[in-house]
Amino acid sequence: MSSAPSAPVYTGLLPSHGRFDYLPITRRPRYRWPGGAGLAVYLGFNIEHFAFGEGLGAGIGPASPQPDVLNYSWREYGNRVGAWRCLDLFDSLCLPAAALINTALYDHCPELVAACVARGDELVGHGHSNAERQGVLAEAGERELLLHCRQQMLAHSGTAPAGWLSPWISESLHTPDLLAETGYDYTLNWCHDDQPLPMRTRSGQALWAVPYPQELNDIPMVIARQMDGKDFAQMIVDQLEEMLDQTRDPAAPALVMGIALHPYIVGQPYRLRHLRRALQRVAAARDAGELWMTTPGAIARHAQGQHKPA
Repeated sequence: MSSAPSAPVYTGLLPSHGRFDYLPITRRPRYRWPGGAGLAVYLGFNIEHFAFGEGLGAGIGPASPQPDVLNYSWREYGNRVGAWRCLDLFDSLCLPAAALINTALYDHCPELVAACVARGDELVGHGHSNAERQGVLAEAGERELLLHCRQQMLAHSGTAPAGWLSPWISESLHTPDLLAETGYDYTLNWCHDDQPLPMRTRSGQALWAVPYPQELNDIPMVIARQMDGKDFAQMIVDQLEEMLDQTRDPAAPALVMGIALHPYIVGQPYRLRHLRRALQRVAAARDAGELWMTTPGAIARHAQGQHKPA
């Protein structure tokens, strides 16, 4: 007779990613941003392109059988109109941005990427298209994607990206390792902190996690939670005011505030009106010397310079 299977042993241990240890923000080394600021702010400007008739994509209305013209054309509005209005707004307030770009844009609307380069914006890798998830790829295919995006951005825009945000923040178990091995210095995928922190990788090379917002982000707020543009703008102002209060004491931890924007959402005229009000408040705080207005790449570099390995 076969013996009955043994019962599993309860250990109480949960699976862990192994990328970093728990360290509360109350026990961090203290440093400040350039100019003595306690708060660093950046705009994460997501410029994306989607396959027609297949794949993923945010929707303003219920998904229809493909070709889903309603939702595809709504997203394409961002590249044709919304992004240009957002860039005009950034210019009017002298705000730098990080353009998180799909490399499919080089074939679809290269002049839009060129406009970001001409502004001096940082280009961040954001996959080839937001119609597909990165995390479902085999390791070799994921490595090929990361290398392809670096090579395309270097060839077309003259600079290889230092940072990466996966389409739909989709990761495999190997993504941080592959990012470090293919030349990326930081990732925006992990939203677990208000400070940039190093992550362990299998090569021993640190990959920095720069805070990227999942709350202060127009897709979950406007699309998932169906908030109005004025409410999203007020969120930006409230986040700014609270984080300024938290960082005014020179002994307080230096913090990062990212603002995630998609031009097919905030580039709609009535939402842009409210975004303008929120960014005017950000610009006023910058002009008063209350914050460092910057890019995630600059944040990562400054944090790396302050880091003292254990």
